[in-house]
Amino acid sequence: MKAIKISSYGDPSVLVLAENLPQPEPGPEQVLVKLHVAGLNFVDTYQRRGLYPVPLPFTPGLEGAGVLEKVGKKVRGFQPGDRVAYNGQLGSYGEYAAVDAWRLIPLPKSLSFEEGAAFPLQGMTAHYLLHEYRQLKRGDTVLIHAGAGGMGGLLVQWAKHLQAKVIATVSTTEKARIAKKLGADHVILYTKDDFAAEVKRLTKDHGADLIIDGVGKSTFAKNLEAAAVHGHIVIFGAASGPADPIAPNALMPKCLSVSGGTLFVHAGTHEEMLPRAKAVLAGLKAGWLKLQITRVLPLAQAAEAHRLLESRETTGKVLLKVVD
Repeated sequence: MKAIKISSYGDPSVLVLAENLPQPEPGPEQVLVKLHVAGLNFVDTYQRRGLYPVPLPFTPGLEGAGVLEKVGKKVRGFQPGDRVAYNGQLGSYGEYAAVDAWRLIPLPKSLSFEEGAAFPLQGMTAHYLLHEYRQLKRGDTVLIHAGAGGMGGLLVQWAKHLQAKVIATVSTTEKARIAKKLGADHVILYTKDDFAAEVKRLTKDHGADLIIDGVGKSTFAKNLEAAAVHGHIVIFGAASGPADPIAPNALMPKCLSVSGGTLFVHAGTHEEMLPRAKAVLAGLKAGWLKLQITRVLPLAQAAEAHRLLESRETTGKVLLKVVD
């Protein structure tokens, strides 16, 4: 089979397409997925760089959609030919992946393989970020950083569905247009304006009740200024690099709470994962949640896909087409 291999940590050039590799053999509680499409996520770039170390060599990619080729002898409820999506197991940048059966999400016939590879990681992440840390009330203000990206776009739509007032930050006027179209009440160009000051102005000095930050270094310190009294800040990524440390006592003046989140904990079992996946699929079926797939590149262009993602040039979701 063909697959992308990483033999050393580094820039996107370490993503090398290898051929004539052996197909993985699924274990008793695993399945063999013939991948059609792989989802691209910022966590892939962290693993490629060694920020989140993975034993070398490895095939990256934690999300994909395809058809079951083989089913382990202890697997129940699935059979060869089933259309599935999954998240949380390395190897989707390849033609085949051995996947733990508990991670599988049956893919409705109404969704394409592209849509199946686009919703699991970001959709379920949006679910936990908006449901686990603060029970949003109608009219609460939510600040979402990078509101035009694949992740941010889902968060904007879901927060609006929960009847929150949504403020999004973006880096360009084109991304501002996209965030507004997705439902953001206000959009701040953080490359031009002080987003903390703008949040205070837009909320008449109340601040944001919930701040969701996947950017990290360039945004986190200002979150403390932008937050409301009794506000909650959740950091779940580091697109601009890891956030600088803060003194715990800095949280005292506003009685703030700060959390760190990861889907690998919030969907770490079948029982935790499946309700989140069903919630995403229900939103897609109802139509209030829409996927923003903006780039689909062939597997051989994985390095270019990473460059696009890290350059912050992209909006929406980026995918890798595995099957020509």
